[in-house]
Amino acid sequence: MTECEEASSRSATPGLKLENSATSPGNVTRLLHIIVACLLAANRAAFAAPCQFESQGEGRVAAIVDARGVRLDDGREIRLTGIEPTATTKQALTSLLAGRDVVLRSADDTPDRYGRQGALVFIRDSEASAQATLLAQGDALVSAEITDKDCAAALMAAEAEARRQKKGNWADPSAIKNAESPDDILPGIGRFLVVEGKVLSVRQAGAMTYLNFGRNWTRGFAVTISKRALPAFENAGVTLKSLENKRIRVRGWVEGTVGPRIEVRLLGQVELLGANEPTGVRP
Repeated sequence: MTECEEASSRSATPGLKLENSATSPGNVTRLLHIIVACLLAANRAAFAAPCQFESQGEGRVAAIVDARGVRLDDGREIRLTGIEPTATTKQALTSLLAGRDVVLRSADDTPDRYGRQGALVFIRDSEASAQATLLAQGDALVSAEITDKDCAAALMAAEAEARRQKKGNWADPSAIKNAESPDDILPGIGRFLVVEGKVLSVRQAGAMTYLNFGRNWTRGFAVTISKRALPAFENAGVTLKSLENKRIRVRGWVEGTVGPRIEVRLLGQVELLGANEPTGVRP
C-alpha cells in the first residue's frame, strides 16, 4: 500500500488507530501533510497538460536543421511530430528552441528511415510543447499524425485559436483554400494545404471512396479515402455517405494530374463544419 493509500484509509476509516498513538500531535500533523501532498498530486494528474507522453530523453538544441527538425548537442536529429511547416516556421522555431534545454516526449522513439527521432519537444520545465506554441502563433499547421485523442484535440485547439485571431499564417485570406475553386488549389500540388467546402457527392470506385466538391468529377477538387482508412471513420461513428451535402475542412498533401486531390489516411484530416459557420474560424 502506498503512503497516499494508507493515509486515505486511516482518514476514512472510523476508529482506525494511528501508529504509536491516535492522538499524537506529531502523527496527526504528518498524516495531514501526507493527505495534502496526495491531494495536490492528484490535482496535478487530473489537470495534466495533454501530449505528456513518456520521456524519450533530453538534450540541448545545438542547431535548427530545417522548418521541422533540430539537432541536439549529442548529435541526435529530432523531427517535430504533429505539425507541418509554413513559410514562417523555421524562423519561429529558431527563436523558440535555439540553445534551449529540451525534453522529448513520444509514445515511440524508433527513428525514421532518415535516422530522425520523432517527438513532441518541450522546453525544460514547460508544460506546452514547441509544436503547440508554433500552432498558437500561427507559425505551423496541424498535420493530424498524432492519434492520441486528447493531444490531437489540444494541438487542433491551438491552431484554431490562431486562426480565429488571424495570427501568422492565418492573416493571409488565402490560407484556407476554397474547395469550389480548383484553380486556386492546383498551384498547391506537392504542398500541404487546408481546404474547405461543401461535399456535393460521395462515390465509390473500387477500393477508393471519393468526396466530390465539384460537379465535374475529373476537374473539380476531391478527397480520396482508401478502403484501408475506413475503419478509423467507422470506429468514430462516421459513415462517409453522411458527409454528403456537409461542409468540411480537410488538410493534407495536394496531388493530381487533372483535378486536385487530397488523400485522407487519418481521421484527424477531416473536420465537420457547421452549416452556418463562417469560413476558417471553427475551433
